Amino acid sequence: MSTDRQAETEATAAEEPAGAQADSGGPEAGPAAPHGEAVDGEQGAEPPVPGSGGDGGSPAEPEADADAEGDGEGEGDGEGEGEPEAEGEPETEAAAEADAAESAGPAGEAQAAPALTEAQAELAAQKVERERIARRKAEREAPVEAGAKLSGKAADLLAAVRAVESGEKPPAVYFDEAPAAPRRPAPAPAAPRPAAPAPVTAAAPSADAVEGVRAVLARGGAPEALAGPAAAALGEGAAEQLAENPWRLLSLPAVRPTQADGFARSLLGPGAGPGDERRTTVLVGWLLAQAGLKGHTALEAPVLEKALAQYGVPDPAGALEQAIADGSVLVFHEPLGPPVEEGEEQPVRLLVGLEGAAMAEESLADGLARLAGTFGGTADWEQAASAAPGPSAAELIRTVAGHGLVAHTGGEAARAEAFALVAAARELGLRAWPAAHSPAGPDSVTVAGLLSGAEGPGRDADGQFALDLLVVLDAPQLDVETAAALVESVPDGTRLVLSGDPGVLGSAGAGRVFADVLAARTCPQVVSRTPDPGPLGELVSGVGIGELNQVDAPGKEVVIVPVKDAGEAVHRAVQLVAESVPRAFGIPADSVQVITPGHGGSAGTRALNAALKERLNPGPGRFGGFDPGDRVVHVPSPGRALPARVVSADAEGLHLDRAGARIVVPKELVESQVRHGWAVTAHQAVGTRWPAVVVVLPGDAAQALSRDWVYTAFGRAERHLSVVHGVDQALPHAVAEVLPKPRTTRLAGLLKALATAGEQAE
Repeated sequence: MSTDRQAETEATAAEEPAGAQADSGGPEAGPAAPHGEAVDGEQGAEPPVPGSGGDGGSPAEPEADADAEGDGEGEGDGEGEGEPEAEGEPETEAAAEADAAESAGPAGEAQAAPALTEAQAELAAQKVERERIARRKAEREAPVEAGAKLSGKAADLLAAVRAVESGEKPPAVYFDEAPAAPRRPAPAPAAPRPAAPAPVTAAAPSADAVEGVRAVLARGGAPEALAGPAAAALGEGAAEQLAENPWRLLSLPAVRPTQADGFARSLLGPGAGPGDERRTTVLVGWLLAQAGLKGHTALEAPVLEKALAQYGVPDPAGALEQAIADGSVLVFHEPLGPPVEEGEEQPVRLLVGLEGAAMAEESLADGLARLAGTFGGTADWEQAASAAPGPSAAELIRTVAGHGLVAHTGGEAARAEAFALVAAARELGLRAWPAAHSPAGPDSVTVAGLLSGAEGPGRDADGQFALDLLVVLDAPQLDVETAAALVESVPDGTRLVLSGDPGVLGSAGAGRVFADVLAARTCPQVVSRTPDPGPLGELVSGVGIGELNQVDAPGKEVVIVPVKDAGEAVHRAVQLVAESVPRAFGIPADSVQVITPGHGGSAGTRALNAALKERLNPGPGRFGGFDPGDRVVHVPSPGRALPARVVSADAEGLHLDRAGARIVVPKELVESQVRHGWAVTAHQAVGTRWPAVVVVLPGDAAQALSRDWVYTAFGRAERHLSVVHGVDQALPHAVAEVLPKPRTTRLAGLLKALATAGEQAE
């Protein structure tokens, strides 16, 4: 994911070198601090960066981004706090997993609340959407060859894997069919659906089931506290499943392979070796799940085999073959390069993935093609375009007038163009709604609120949104499952605009939806020419193209505060928030946000929040570590980090004020869903801006920096940016050379295949 929890700290265990330590210019290479007094007399120097949002390497290669938190506490920002695990196993996806373990607390402590919480309602709604997607896919007669599970005997699949792994050309029998999908861009309407997804609460495991699991755990020497979560995760017959295959314990996010291995040896004896078929099958699925936390929707077979080898599997190729034969994973063949002439063999790469991500990615591709293909005609929006606030807004309006699917890119200033489009559509009598990752104003909704039914236009009798135009802001934050559920609910003939800044950190969940839509080039793309204003806009725009420029900041819009160590960094950050910025700019401390690469470490969010609380709202923390008035971040679901303030607490839970709305977090979920929020990571901050931002870059954050992290962190400031800078030349090096880690996905290829199939059908 990237995700908060996932890469948050794996920097130390990263398998790949962090990259050459820059050369780049000296101190002057960074944005110049206004010469004269800095805010509070600080000297000028340079700015920061960490984390990349989705990893591109093998799941066995931990994220080096201390922030890959993905913003959510539960999954993504989730706390994956960032301290490295002390275990000696290969840190394969460990990044995500370490986070997972932290967010979940001691193995499995986080258990579902008896009452339906906001997070549960949202996740349940998405589950219903996924079930609807599955039903819709089942109704289709022809599968997408590029992404369907390969048919035929298991031996054929195994031979295909062996052929690819050995470097031989795969026999035509495996890859002789074109991967183009034989589906029409505008499929027949699906069967009627319920008006809205009703939240469904999963049945809690019975006391007998929990007791049975507890007995198995006790025999294997595992913490009995895992009994409840294990019974819930494994479902019916959980105790029997664990007794038969102890490695099923990896179904719990807080459990690592070394722990599952120890549990298995205690239950099964010395025969429970690293090559045990039960172990390897579970491990393949677990590695793919961890890769999903880092943003991948599939992995190449050789990459997956490398990860298996790191966990001591003696025959990685055989283990993968067995998992394919068992049907626990899916195999996809994706064409490489342009189509070849008839009679020639199309080069392909073999990808392996889990069913959930595969179904979501294919459904999303179908849905986007459907919207592009069912658009019924143009509208006379010329008058609205003529009255647009700028040429880019006018271009967007004209493009949307004639197309069902449009991609719109630009920086913060470009968001106004999307809102101008919505206003123009409403003037024409259309039902138009903007949806953003985080609250974006009274006339907009959040994507999560729209899907859950808590916000927005509601749904029609078929369960689809009652609207004519949907503009999705912060589109880079869409993961494949969320995007698939969203697009599935958009009715035929509706205009859909995906709008966002391609330079920011990616989604906390699997996929790179916006980037894949742009890469596929199967729909019109409108590039905003509206620059972000002022010195801050100039600085951030430079970072976006790999340049850390000096900027003139006569109004102290950008100030660099050099520090020698983490202790000084924390001291300076507190001083800036509590004294310097309020005094120099009249911005209250409550409107100053601190952003740092990770949760752990001597200048991570934990240390900074402790120091800021002591200065701004001291107290005993009598409500589970919180006091009334504390600034916090509420993470109701992975990838969502919502600022709030503590009001009170009682037997019901912790009461928060979130932008004027009162919410209650059940006491058993407080530890996993709420954290102090004076200091956050860049993944948590994406989608939100503050009048003033203090970016803290301690020396130990150097390897966590990347261009997209710096771009995101610096871009959160509206009026003033202070950079507490202790990473020397790592900052300009990161901006110039450390690109976002690639994610292995299939959406771009599926979209191209659908577009080609549509053209051929015409």
